[in-house]
Amino acid sequence: MHLGLDLGTSGVKAVLTGAAGEVLAQATAPLAVSRPRPLWSEQDPAEWWRATEAALAALRRTHDLSGVRALGIAGQMHGAVLLDAADAVLRAAILWNDGRCGTECRELEAAEPRAAAITGNLVMPGFTAPKLLWVRRHEPEIFARTRRVLLPKDWLRLRLTGEAISEMSDAAGTLWLDVAARRWSPEMLAATGLSESQMPALVEGSAPAGRLRPEAAAALGLPPGIPLAGGAGDNAGGAVGIGCTEPGDAFLSLGTSGVIFVSDPGFLPDPGRAVHAFCHALPGRWHRMSVILSAAASLSWITRVTGAADEAALLAEVERAGLAAAHGPVFLPYLSGERTPHNDPHASGQFFGLTAGTERADLARAVLEGVAFAMADGLEALEARGARIPALAAIGGGARSRAWLRILAATLDRPVLTVTGAETGPALGAARLARIACGDGGIAEVCAKPAIAAVIEPEGDLAAGLAPRRATYRRLYPALRDLFAAAHPETVR
Repeated sequence: MHLGLDLGTSGVKAVLTGAAGEVLAQATAPLAVSRPRPLWSEQDPAEWWRATEAALAALRRTHDLSGVRALGIAGQMHGAVLLDAADAVLRAAILWNDGRCGTECRELEAAEPRAAAITGNLVMPGFTAPKLLWVRRHEPEIFARTRRVLLPKDWLRLRLTGEAISEMSDAAGTLWLDVAARRWSPEMLAATGLSESQMPALVEGSAPAGRLRPEAAAALGLPPGIPLAGGAGDNAGGAVGIGCTEPGDAFLSLGTSGVIFVSDPGFLPDPGRAVHAFCHALPGRWHRMSVILSAAASLSWITRVTGAADEAALLAEVERAGLAAAHGPVFLPYLSGERTPHNDPHASGQFFGLTAGTERADLARAVLEGVAFAMADGLEALEARGARIPALAAIGGGARSRAWLRILAATLDRPVLTVTGAETGPALGAARLARIACGDGGIAEVCAKPAIAAVIEPEGDLAAGLAPRRATYRRLYPALRDLFAAAHPETVR
């Protein structure tokens, strides 16, 4: 057996797989996000460990974990965990969807004008490096005590193994990695006042990266000494989980954020369109992503603020009302700012076209559409540099909604595929990497594509109804961009 953990934003998921890679069981323990100030997003790493213990305890209630041969970890990217000389956490982790450091982004670009060429990416507030510049400015005593900076999943690895190790796919999202060379960049580290001695060691995601300490093994009910794989950032882990590993393979993820991911034959940066170009979790491979910051998070938000019982109940309400509405509000899903293609941490969520007759189902349908429209912007950005993506597999919690996938297929104008096991997401990818790392299979064997469960083809009538609404959507951001900036005058470009 092999175990995969996914340290997500909303929870820690554990997936147990059998000798042939089949999913035997899965469990999730929830996490909450703290937003103490506007644009801030933080979590206490201690909560990650408690959620990991809870997820493993749930698995142990139904399965004996004494036969687990290796463990893999995937996780939310870009978070900054600051540790002192004794590896004690110095402050709450600053997360990927935190937008406080717009000023520091500009400072980093000025300090290292070759940043985009080295990293293949624009300097964005969500990335790790500008967060450290913010800490240096606003919390200098903490910055002075910082002896190590880890990404969220790699802090979890430190708890599990006692070793500070990262891997290429997650490290690529820090802005400290020379992504083409797959090594830390001395220039980017120097631009943030750091050195390589404060970074973890680097391995490939399918390579061994530490062994489980006896104390951690006892807490989790696992065999001591089993190897950990290097693992993956969450999206690269999801890609490994559905076999998106060869050039041209692509998928969309409807998790807290929304991602379109395409595997590339080499390093193909396109920072001008706010496309992310990162290392894949497998050796000698790279990928590109378009990213929106609030996908399923937008659905969770509208569910909460409208008082619906839960997301499933609200989605059923939308389906009863019908998907092909000619009128109703249009939604900008920028609840945490936006990345592709706008790179604007100050963009905010908006409803346009509310009337006295607007119902809850209208708002929810607008949210589904707005996320689809934002994903379409990202797809266009990806295809401007690469070949046309003919079809997209769907993963993530939002992919359980056939109504949402119908809207996406019609908006993107291409088939959307559902695949078996898609709900396991990055945790399955982490388990697959664990299997490779302990020598129980090679990449081609382990990273096979799952069976296609359904194909959602674009529907002409639905696409025709959505087209004018998307046209309105695309006019709204340019019209509001200056107002978004004016709402944050201290960090405006």
